[in-house]
Amino acid sequence: MQVIENRTFDELKAGDTASLVRTLTHKDVELFAIMSGDINPTHVDEAFARSDGFHRIVAHGMWSAALLSTVLGTQLPGPGTIYVDQSLHFLGPVAVGDTITVSVRVTSKMDRTRHVVLDCRAVNQHGEEVITGTAEVIAPAEKISRPRITLPEVELRMKGHRYEQLIAMTHGLAPIRTAVVHPVDAPSLLGAVEAARANLIVPVLIGPESRIRAAAALAQLDLTPYEIVPTAHSTAAAAQAVAMARAGKVDALMKGALHTDELMHAVVDANEGLRTARRISHVFAIDAPRYPRPLFITDAAINVYPTLSEKRDIVQNAIDLAHALGIVEPRVAILSAVETVTETIRSTLDAAALCKMADRGQITGAILDGPLAFDNAVSTEAAETKGIHSLVAGRADIFVVPDLEAGNMLAKQLEYLADAQIAGIVLGARVPIILTSRADKTLARLGSCAIALLLARHAPEKKA
Repeated sequence: MQVIENRTFDELKAGDTASLVRTLTHKDVELFAIMSGDINPTHVDEAFARSDGFHRIVAHGMWSAALLSTVLGTQLPGPGTIYVDQSLHFLGPVAVGDTITVSVRVTSKMDRTRHVVLDCRAVNQHGEEVITGTAEVIAPAEKISRPRITLPEVELRMKGHRYEQLIAMTHGLAPIRTAVVHPVDAPSLLGAVEAARANLIVPVLIGPESRIRAAAALAQLDLTPYEIVPTAHSTAAAAQAVAMARAGKVDALMKGALHTDELMHAVVDANEGLRTARRISHVFAIDAPRYPRPLFITDAAINVYPTLSEKRDIVQNAIDLAHALGIVEPRVAILSAVETVTETIRSTLDAAALCKMADRGQITGAILDGPLAFDNAVSTEAAETKGIHSLVAGRADIFVVPDLEAGNMLAKQLEYLADAQIAGIVLGARVPIILTSRADKTLARLGSCAIALLLARHAPEKKA
C-alpha cells in the first residue's frame, strides 16, 4: 500500500529538497474556478482569452501556488506541517498543456519554534521560471506515516450544453411565427417570451385574452410587442391554432397551459387537423451530461402501443429530425429487454423487422440495429462483454422504445436520476409542434424552440 510519510523537524537539514511535476489541463482550470469562485474570463472564456494579453487560456496564479502547498503537505516536511507564511512572485503565465515542475528547498530552521523556511520555485517545460518565493512552516515533531488516501473522481458536467449548441445553430435564421396555444399561466407565457427574446420564434398568443393578460401581469411581462388572438377557451384556442397552421399563417405550434391530449385532438382531426401521410410521433431531445452525443428518445408521448407500421414512421420521423439538426447518418437503437429475437417478446420481433425494413429501403438515412437492451445501446463495454458486434451498440443517437410507458419512464429517469434536461417536439404533422412542460427549465424550453426553428427551415431544403 502506498503511504505518505513526513520528515520531522529534527530530520530536516538545509538543502533538503522535494518536487512534483504536473501538466495543466482544461479540467484543472475549471475545477479551480469552481472551487474558488474565480471566473475571471482570462481563465474560463476562450473567446475573451484570445483577445487579452496572453492570447490563450491560462491558469489562475494560485493553481501553481497550490502545487507548492501539495509538496509541503505531502513530501517536505509532509503530514503534520502547518503553514505560517508565504511570499510568492508570479513571473509568467501557465497555459493549458504546460508541464510545471514545482520544488521546495530548506534554507533555515528555528529550533525554539520548529519553524522552517523554504525556497519555492516553479518552472515550465522550457525551464522558464513562473514562480519564485519563500514559505515558512511549522515542521512536525513526531514521525507520521499514513496510507495514501484515494480521492473520489470528479466529473464536470455542463448542463444544457447541447441546447446551447442547437440555439447557436439558429443564428442567422429568421424566427418562425409560432401559435402559442392557451398561454394563460406564467410559465407557458414566460417560455414563449423568452424564446422570442432569443430570436427563435415570433409568438402569436391564442386564448382567452383576459387570462393571458392576467398571467402577463403576474409574470411582469409586457405583451405590447406580441399579437393576441382571443378565443373563448382552451379547446377553441387549439382549433384556432391548427386552423392558422393549415392556412400558412404560423410555422409552428407551442403548447401552453392546456393538456397535451386537448391540443393533439385538434392536431389529429381527420378533416381540420394537421395530419400528413406520415404517422405523428413525439421525440424527446435529451441533454444527458454523461452521454457523449445527442440523445433522442421516441415515442414517449403520443403513440401508446404502436404497431410495426407505426414504428416505421416513428423511426423515420426521428431520423429526419436528426438530419435537420446536422447529424448526417444517425445511429438508431431499437430497444427491448434483451438482445436476441424471441417470439415471446413482441418488441424483439418488431426490432428485427424494422432493421430488415431499413435493409430494403423502407427506412432511410440511418444505421439501425436491434433488438438492443439499453445498456448495450449506450455502452460499448456492455456490448463487448455480451459479444455484440454492431455499428450502433454503445454509440446510439436515437433510442426507439417499445411503447409510450417505457419511453416516458426512461426519459423521466434520465431527467431525475442522471441530471438530464429534456426538450420535446412533435413530428409528422404539417408543422412542428413544441410540447413544453411546466417543469421544463428555461434552456430546455429554448432548446425545443430551436429544434422547431431548425426543422421549419430545413423542410424547404429537403423538398427541393
